[in-house]
Amino acid sequence: MLALAFDDYETLDLHGPIEMLGHMQNVQIKLIGASPTVRSYQGPRVVTDYQLDDVVDCDLLLVPGGLGTRTLINDEALLTWLRRQASVSKKVFSVCTGSALLAKAGLLDGVSATTNKMAFSWVTSLSQQALWQPSARWVDDGRFLTSSGVSAGTDAALFYVRQRRGEAEARRIERLTEYQWNSDAANDPYAVEPMTP
Repeated sequence: MLALAFDDYETLDLHGPIEMLGHMQNVQIKLIGASPTVRSYQGPRVVTDYQLDDVVDCDLLLVPGGLGTRTLINDEALLTWLRRQASVSKKVFSVCTGSALLAKAGLLDGVSATTNKMAFSWVTSLSQQALWQPSARWVDDGRFLTSSGVSAGTDAALFYVRQRRGEAEARRIERLTEYQWNSDAANDPYAVEPMTP
C-alpha cells in the first residue's frame, strides 16, 4: 500500500486509515511525497519512503485531504504523477478533500464519489463529470473508494478491510483499536442537500 503525504495534509485523514489498514496481516505501507520530510497541517512531520518522481505498483493508493489540497489542485506535476500512479494502483482511496486532487486530475470522470461535506461545493466545482454523492459516508465505485470528511476515512478503511479480508477481520481491528465503526456508508450525519441541475 502507498500513501501520499504533502505539506498541510490533515493528520487524521492519513493516520486514521493507516492505523486500521496496518493491522491487517502481511501489509506494508509506504509514504510518498514531494520531499523527504512532510509537515501535516497540525504540525507533526512524517518521513517519506519515495519521492514523487517514483511510480510504485500497489494494491491501494491512499490520497488524504487537508488545506494543502487547495493549492495542489493547480500543481500540474503532482496531477501528472497522480494519473501515472493511479494507472498502476489496483484501488485508489481518497479521504476528505483528497477527492479534489482526483477530480482535478480527471480520475473521477464518470465515477460515483463523495468528499468532505464542509467543502462539498468547492470540491464538486472541480469536476462536472464526477457523479458526486451528497449523502454518503463513503462511496465504493470499483477502482475508486472516496470518503467524506476526516474521520470518515477511518470508517472507509475498515470497509476496505472488510472488502478484502472479510467482516470478522474488520471487526477484529475495530475491537483492537477500540474504535466505534460506522459500518453503514448510507449513515452520513453530515450529508448536504442534493445539488440541483
